Amino acid sequence: MSKSLTFIQTNASNPKTWVVIGVTVAGIVILAETRKRRIKALREEHFGAFLDRFELLPFPPPPPPAAKQTLSGLTFSISDAFDIKDYITGFGSPQWKKTHEAAEKTAVVVTTLLRNGATCVAKTVMDEMGFGITGENKHYGTPINPLMPSNVPGGCSSGSAVSVAAELVDFALGIDTTGGVRIPASFCGVLAFRPSQGTVSSVGVLPNSQSLETAGWFARDPSVLCQVGHALLNLSAVTHKRQRSLIFADDLFELSDVPKQKSVHVVRKAIENLPGYQAPKHMNVGQYVASNVPSLAEFCEKSGTSQDTASSLKALASVMLSIQRHEFKTNHEEWSQTCKSFLGPRFSSDVVTALKSRNENIKSLYRVKTEMRATIQSLLKEDGILVIPTVADPPPKLNTKNKDAVNEFLERNYALSCIASMSGCCQVTIPLGKHGESPISVSFLAYYGGDKFLLDTILEVYASLQDQADIAASLAPVNDSNGIEPSEVMKEKGNAAYKGRQWNKAVSCYTEAIKLNGANATYFCNRAAAYLELGRFQQAEEDCTEAILIDKKNVKAYLRRGTARESLIRYKESAADFKHALVLEPQNKTAKIAEKRLRKLMS
Repeated sequence: MSKSLTFIQTNASNPKTWVVIGVTVAGIVILAETRKRRIKALREEHFGAFLDRFELLPFPPPPPPAAKQTLSGLTFSISDAFDIKDYITGFGSPQWKKTHEAAEKTAVVVTTLLRNGATCVAKTVMDEMGFGITGENKHYGTPINPLMPSNVPGGCSSGSAVSVAAELVDFALGIDTTGGVRIPASFCGVLAFRPSQGTVSSVGVLPNSQSLETAGWFARDPSVLCQVGHALLNLSAVTHKRQRSLIFADDLFELSDVPKQKSVHVVRKAIENLPGYQAPKHMNVGQYVASNVPSLAEFCEKSGTSQDTASSLKALASVMLSIQRHEFKTNHEEWSQTCKSFLGPRFSSDVVTALKSRNENIKSLYRVKTEMRATIQSLLKEDGILVIPTVADPPPKLNTKNKDAVNEFLERNYALSCIASMSGCCQVTIPLGKHGESPISVSFLAYYGGDKFLLDTILEVYASLQDQADIAASLAPVNDSNGIEPSEVMKEKGNAAYKGRQWNKAVSCYTEAIKLNGANATYFCNRAAAYLELGRFQQAEEDCTEAILIDKKNVKAYLRRGTARESLIRYKESAADFKHALVLEPQNKTAKIAEKRLRKLMS
């Protein structure tokens, strides 16, 4: 029996004994509460972002006439996957830290930044082993999202994103495999850049999945983002004037709940008056991938789905995760087998899944990756920029227990992040204010190796994007009480103007509808009708052609294009359009009358 218990039993009838016990218990409670508050204050001071504080000073500046160090005076932090000499790289896991030695050298990317004048001040929290996209860490605590403290900051490079968003540093390094830099940037409302895969040195960086991942970086200021990029990618400072063609991924914006008025419309308005930007195009990326990545069909069939828009991106994301698991297993199987029980539950599950993965169809996985790179290169060439939402959902609440909700969140967001991860192209995340309490962002993607092109683009458009985002935030939502899409509202306004014989106003309304949703054939077809009334036959023909490209069974588009071509005295082409309309609708009176009329004209 313990001495304390013996003392209590012996002196149980003495009131002073209970006073002593009460004071002792109260002291313990107060001490525990004080400690809890101290930890809370410490976390809040640095938003829970930092693991280790230190100061790595920049290299001495070179003597004149050498150029000034471009990052002089700037501070940065790094995720716990980058080596620092004499520090143990923890990989987001205390168990990894316990079972590994201190690094003998500093990672090349960190050395490059120090050589360019920056000062490294801390290592940051990350998702364990580089898995996950929420940023939650069971062992070190989850960094506090400065914009939404009750919600996740995004991962895997959560601490680095938070350190920039909370203005603790000027920029930060992170690791991006399946969205690890892009997603936390979106959730925390900062800029981020994922470079073309393999263009930034990975020497001294712990690998999760080397063929998918790359070091990326965060910043609040676009000039800092670009300066870091120029240093790490060794880019020329000379800016070349080039044409730029923006392509909006309409099907991907359908995944997002953010109104297009605050995303697509903002981007369109921002480039409207900038020189060198062609009229934006719209496309269905899922459909394009399904048509141009033939090896993906095998994985759609295995999942029991057709190779359509949604399932093709879902299958692409599944291939991405299979590659990640295969490469993680190759890199860390021996360690993981002995230490997986020490990992947090969610990441232990990821590791177990990775360890169970087989290599039977590994060649097929990498074939998809090769085809995906060629597909995106073919789409974007050297002047194209694909515009997509960075994330599909706002940041989830911390410690969400609903597994179905978590899985749906992961599936939707992997469908967006897999495009750059699987093609290796570069991607920049750009904040555009808020929708309600949640941050908004869009991403620009450029061809593989087009990093400078993309960084130059951000410098050109960033100020205009922020101006338009502010304007969009101040406007009342373009929405009616029944929640109709803004593009449909504009179409209805165009229809009303058309009925009122206000042809120019109708054209303006339909144009706005097309800006909000360029994948709707009806909007082009309706604008063509207004152009016909105004005698603008060439524009009417172009709109009908666009409508037919979107919907090959649009009878009105064939009829109106036939009318436009007849007015342009191109009778043969006009007759072909009316014949096509008759194939689709054999009883169509307008097409029958027009075909007879054209036969007489041509004879």
